[in-house]
Amino acid sequence: MKSKTIIINTPGPAENMNWEDLEVSSPDKGQVTIKHSYIGLNYIDTYHRSGLYPLPLPATIGMEGAGEVIGVGKETKLFKEGDKVIYALGPPGSYCDVRNINENKLIKIPNHVDEKTAAAIMLKGMTVEYLTERTFPINKSHYVLLHAAAGGVGQIATQWLKSKGAKVIGTVGSLEKVEIAKNNGCDEVILYKEKNFKEAVMDYTKGIGVNVVFDGVGKNTALQSLDCLAPLGMLVIFGNSSGNAPPIDPSLLAAKGSLFLTRPTLMTYNANREDMQKSADKVFEMLGNNVIKPNLGDEFLLTEIVKAHKSLENRETKGSIVLRNDY
Repeated sequence: MKSKTIIINTPGPAENMNWEDLEVSSPDKGQVTIKHSYIGLNYIDTYHRSGLYPLPLPATIGMEGAGEVIGVGKETKLFKEGDKVIYALGPPGSYCDVRNINENKLIKIPNHVDEKTAAAIMLKGMTVEYLTERTFPINKSHYVLLHAAAGGVGQIATQWLKSKGAKVIGTVGSLEKVEIAKNNGCDEVILYKEKNFKEAVMDYTKGIGVNVVFDGVGKNTALQSLDCLAPLGMLVIFGNSSGNAPPIDPSLLAAKGSLFLTRPTLMTYNANREDMQKSADKVFEMLGNNVIKPNLGDEFLLTEIVKAHKSLENRETKGSIVLRNDY
């Protein structure tokens, strides 16, 4: 069986993604063959493409995909042909029509969720779950600073945080995104191009600061985010959309109030299948109870992958972006 697949021979700009016809063998023991219907577009994909997160070359990319099981290998126990499934933790390679993947990486999509919604929300929802439930468990006493509040993760995070009673301060880059952040529940929205976000946070919190900063931006925000924290607060850097955060001297954390700093990853928090399943179940529960919404943004065809990457990196996208398999 042939599959149209994105191959990267040299890391770099979006144009370095090339389509090739790859042969897909019969699934091995414990594997299934999945035909994608939708693929989730995530910022980590651009890190893999650019080489920020290096992969062995030639590389396939794309961490998240939803579709139908069309073949099963020997001793495959969890799935059968016809099952609708989603995965969000790779291995990289979802930018394709058909692929084989180990069954322990897959989650069955419940009946109340369609494949497009699953592809749009799974990785982002699981990211929010581990950040707010495990990295820094949120409760109603907390003040939170959330960067990129109108993005795919940001919109889900705002809804999730508000469901736990937190006060949420969001930063965004445009007036249109101010409205998006407000509509998702942000108590205060800072247009960072017009106002210094540290000053705005201190004004809103009457000089106390926030308990936690969730920072998926990195380089442009990390150091100033430390200045937004109350004593014993935590800076959680979970992404690098502006580049890697600069080194932070531990003595700086002491001087600013015995602060905590962490750089967690979804892959570590959901390294075993039990944790991954619990995380996915929580996302589906929050979705089924209408606590969170998929906030579907632009839909691109899989063949428009170069355009999709450029739009994402230029911050032209809003919400959760999906690629529809048109092969």
